[in-house]
This record gives sequence, C-alpha cells and structure tokens, in this order.
Amino acid sequence: MKKFLAYALVCLTLFFVGCDQNPSLQKYFVENAENKDFISLDVSPSILNLDKTKLTDAQKSALASFEKINVLAFKRNDQNLKQFETERAKVKTILKDPKYQELIKVGSGKDGASVAYVGPDEHIEEFVVYANRSENGFAIVRVLGKDMNPNSILEMVSVLKNAHIDLEQLKPLQSMMTP
Repeated sequence: MKKFLAYALVCLTLFFVGCDQNPSLQKYFVENAENKDFISLDVSPSILNLDKTKLTDAQKSALASFEKINVLAFKRNDQNLKQFETERAKVKTILKDPKYQELIKVGSGKDGASVAYVGPDEHIEEFVVYANRSENGFAIVRVLGKDMNPNSILEMVSVLKNAHIDLEQLKPLQSMMTP
C-alpha cells in the first residue's frame, strides 16, 4: 500500500509540474484566433514565390530554417477600447517573460514596436515582432523556424527584396491598415 501511495504521489506531482499554467504567445494565439476583434493569419514560405535557383547558399540556408509566420492583430475601434487596453496589457505581460530576449525596441509611450527571440543565439526557434498603435490596434508576428540565427533574419530580408509576395494571403490585414 505504501508503494502505491508513493507511486500515486509521484505521478500526481509530475502531472501538476507538467501542466504549465504560465501564459505564452502560442496559448494567446489559440485563445484569440476565433475572436471577432482579432485577425489571425498563418503564412507559409510559399507566399514568397521565389526562384530558388537565383538564391545564394546563405539565402537558401536562411529560407530552409524558416517554417511559417503566425500573425494575430487586434483592430481597435470605439466599441472595444477597454478590451484593447486589456489585451495589450496581456501581450506586454507575456513578452516580459525572460524567454523572450529583446533585440530592439522603438517608439515611445503607448505606440511602438519591439523584436524579440526565443532560444539560444545560434538555434533560435522564434522571432517575435510586436507593433502597437493606439489609434489602430496592435499586431504580433511570430516567425517560427529551426536553427535560425540573427544572420538568417538578415538573409531573409535580402530574400524578400526578390520575392513576388502573394498579397492575396495578406488581404485580411488590409482592414487593419486603414482607419
């Protein structure tokens, strides 16, 4: 009986330790994907419409490390101002988690943007761009990949210059850009 109780106690402890109750961007995306005040998009690398034969080896490597982009945007209006403030505070709290290592922050007051990453410098799993504007709302962009590094992002920027982006996939965001 004592062995059974000890085993049950260990299993229960592992269960509660394994259930991470901390907020995360992934949970936040899932919770709000169907919310009418949010615009949610998943973008694959195919949006770039690239001629891969014209890419350098470094660009090919950067593209190979890139898996997808998740976008979640909150469009502020006169009816959801209180919710806007609440949601913005939630995102800021999530991004304060030490796992999000901030690269850059621009802007002042309640308007601005930041870029952070998750993972060790040479094996980055995720880049997070958070942009916020009081009049329009905010957007969170998660760039997901494997073994990305800061150079990968610079190479991706050079790849984007030659991309023929399929704007149809980005149509839901157009309403966010117009007042």
